[in-house]
Amino acid sequence: MPSVCEAQRMLIDGELVESVSGQWLVSIDPATEEPIGRVPAGNAADVELAVRAAERAWPAWAALAPLARAEAMNRFADGIAARAEEILRIEVRDTGNTIRPMRRIDVPSAVQSLRYYAGLAADLRGDSIPSSDGHLHFTVHEPYGVVVRIAPFNHPLMFAVARTAAALAAGNAVIVKPPETSPLSAMVLAQIARETLPPGVFNIVTGEGREVGEALVRHPAVKRIAFIGSTQTGRAIQRAAAETGVKHVTLELGGKNPMIVFPDCDPERIAEAAIAGMNFSWQGQSCGSLSRLLVHEDIHDRVLEALLERVRALRLGDPMSESTDVGPVNSAAHRQRILEHCANARADGARCLVGGGPPEGEAFARGYWVAPTVFADVTPDMRLWQQEVFGPVLAVSRWRDVEQVVELANASEYGLTAAIWSHDIDAALRMAQRVRSGHLWINGSSMHFLGVPFGGMKSSGVGREEGREELLSYTETKTINIILS
Repeated sequence: MPSVCEAQRMLIDGELVESVSGQWLVSIDPATEEPIGRVPAGNAADVELAVRAAERAWPAWAALAPLARAEAMNRFADGIAARAEEILRIEVRDTGNTIRPMRRIDVPSAVQSLRYYAGLAADLRGDSIPSSDGHLHFTVHEPYGVVVRIAPFNHPLMFAVARTAAALAAGNAVIVKPPETSPLSAMVLAQIARETLPPGVFNIVTGEGREVGEALVRHPAVKRIAFIGSTQTGRAIQRAAAETGVKHVTLELGGKNPMIVFPDCDPERIAEAAIAGMNFSWQGQSCGSLSRLLVHEDIHDRVLEALLERVRALRLGDPMSESTDVGPVNSAAHRQRILEHCANARADGARCLVGGGPPEGEAFARGYWVAPTVFADVTPDMRLWQQEVFGPVLAVSRWRDVEQVVELANASEYGLTAAIWSHDIDAALRMAQRVRSGHLWINGSSMHFLGVPFGGMKSSGVGREEGREELLSYTETKTINIILS
């Protein structure tokens, strides 16, 4: 079997193990459709072992002095940084994401987040409350215990690490469920965690979502669950969790995010920002992608012309090449979903100006390819306006006045991100107040900043990640009242 890595093992209780079932999942290179490695096909029995290990491990981990936890987390970060190039190459082949931006973002973000939350561990403080005379009232923050993180396929390692750092800093033990279509980098992570963290504090169980994910969400010992993925799956997790216990579930879900462009903007700069905002380097496979471009009618045609020129110039090809701009999408099933969205857009009357299907050429005969796509004249009654594609498909529309564009921007069940472009800061801020999205940029596109909260409104999720609020979300508040005589 041609492979980036041979058969790997998941991490339970500090040991690298196969599944109880002895079964395996094969991972496929989305650029070539070749098998590149395999991981254990975990099941409910493996989940039970992982939960028991985490239950045993978290009290001692939480009892450590915060700086001792921070030291261990920094060792974990050091281990990841030392194997950054190896992880990068595995993840590029396993996801199809292009290597150039991944080198800059994914592993560095994981390492930075570990160090950031390690630094906050000693600052997890409660409050004293002067509620009554002669008594003392104060709060402390205690970990939930066993925390589950279900990671998506677009940035598997980054989300497995960066989005568990807060849980570790707060004193929890973690169980990570990697995506079944891109699990290989998590197997390297298992080796690093085994060498740097106490047994049971960080566990990884691979397998299908309907088996491993379901068992983790329903386990009565798991009270804290965090998920990044589709709104449909997020709702299923809420239902399943509620059926087995009272649980704290945070969800970062889909988006159909607007980029609102005022007429005082430079069309060339807007075209560049729209390309960046669509995350074509990840093939548009990002919940925060600015997939609805709403341009004022005065500059609409000029923006569209500049945009099409840039989209046509994007280079598709081997994601391992430094010169590639766009790689394949993650899987055959996902490619089919994206192509169905394009067919629906045409049927609804949107104009496909570029792309809309597989790219031409022998080089793309194998692999899960979708050409970068732009549809124009997209309106709120069309499915492309309402449904998240999670692929390289940009919908463009025009607007005339502020009231109209506010209505257009909010005409979706989603509310994750939005971007507002204008040289008039008052107009931009007033627009930001009216757009129902949880994370907005003014004169920027699709950037994340360390320590700045990220999350959505409406059907785009609940809870916030990436800041102090995330750290607190992995704790329960205990109130202590001292009755003085």
